Amino acid sequence: MTSWLRAQKKSDLVDIAETVGLKNVSSLKKTDLESALDEYLTEYASELSSDSRLTPYFNIRFKSSGSPVKRETSTSTSEVKVIKRRQTRAPTDDVVPTVSALEPVPAATSSALISTPSRLSLAASRMSLPASPADVALAVDRSAVAVRKRVVSIYADSGFTEVTQATRESLSTVYAIVLLVSAFEWFNLRYEVLPARYAFSIPAIKILGTGPYAVSLPDVFLLLTTSFWTPVFLYFLISIAVPSFFGYFFNLSAASASHHTGRGRTRPFSHAEYAVDPLTFSLAKAVLIYVIQAQGVSFCGWIDQLAVARINSALYGSWQGAITGAAITGLVSLYDAVLRK
Repeated sequence: MTSWLRAQKKSDLVDIAETVGLKNVSSLKKTDLESALDEYLTEYASELSSDSRLTPYFNIRFKSSGSPVKRETSTSTSEVKVIKRRQTRAPTDDVVPTVSALEPVPAATSSALISTPSRLSLAASRMSLPASPADVALAVDRSAVAVRKRVVSIYADSGFTEVTQATRESLSTVYAIVLLVSAFEWFNLRYEVLPARYAFSIPAIKILGTGPYAVSLPDVFLLLTTSFWTPVFLYFLISIAVPSFFGYFFNLSAASASHHTGRGRTRPFSHAEYAVDPLTFSLAKAVLIYVIQAQGVSFCGWIDQLAVARINSALYGSWQGAITGAAITGLVSLYDAVLRK
């Protein structure tokens, strides 16, 4: 190590080290920093000898070494031949052989290869350490965020949201609820007026281990008989035709909408919210079900009591279930009218 390095301040040595390419040396002691800098300058003398700031250092180094590009590491790869001096025996020996042996002895390693505290500190600073638990947790969080964004993107691109919104808007009306209640009633009535008959059998499949399966289909030939049309036409009048007639002509919602507005104008019936008042429809349906199906009124023999009995046996809960459905649609229509006000 040259005296020029010892004469420098630590801050100047840190600046020189960072200029030539050494990093993270500010925490080293001055002696360690001098050793590390001396090793680095010696190793890269050919590249750094032109730096004006290092001219005094290399002048002293070149004078002591005798060559500006000679490195100390050259001695580490060579072998020093040591000549052992001949040993003389006692003078009484007849022959005193002169032993001259050339034995290769490993030379001392260069100062650039000596493990010093500064060298170990530099190696540790350059070594890639394993990730800390905080880094692992951060990487996991980033992966979770990326996966969540991808899932949201796939969900948005699938169009499921638009379909859900459209379905909710279609079902969130009074007419939709009335239609669902009527569909449920007619679905139960179908098993009475159009029962299923045996059509064919699916043979057993030994590979799958299944037995023969009988397939039944609705008996469409009943469409040509009065046993089908009598109850169907009667329930059509009770649940749809007559209530729709009363709901159209006793349309309370249309009458309310046709009242005078703030500027003295009237709103005609053609602009009513509902063509058939759902509340009047439900009330008329409930009254007809109670009078015809519960009380058995035949209107001077116009109503076939056998058809009424078949309808009551087919509907879920008999006539009480039908009145319950009419009450549900009436409450829904009343609630819708309150919300609109």
